[in-house]
Amino acid sequence: MAALDRRTLLVALALTFAGGGRALADDDGEDGDREDHDLARRALEKGDVRPLAEILAKVSGKIDGDLVGVEFDRINGRYVYELKVITPSGRLREIGVDAQTAEILGDEAED
Repeated sequence: MAALDRRTLLVALALTFAGGGRALADDDGEDGDREDHDLARRALEKGDVRPLAEILAKVSGKIDGDLVGVEFDRINGRYVYELKVITPSGRLREIGVDAQTAEILGDEAED
């Protein structure tokens, strides 16, 4: 099982800088993506969160699979990057990561 690889991290970094902090958006619609982007940008400017690229660098060795999407939310008063990962066995997993500390908060299989 391969961890998030260097190429995935580099793509995420490129998209982060190109998109102002929001990388690999899900197709929930442009309004949801814009709200996520704005929320992430404001939180980053205030120092409430770490950049996505930094979080990915910290968790890359702990997550097996390919990163296919990222959402940014505030859950229970905590900013969270929700990483969508396809495992080597082909399952979609959603991994919640604290956007300030890079602590992995949870790992759920998507149906």
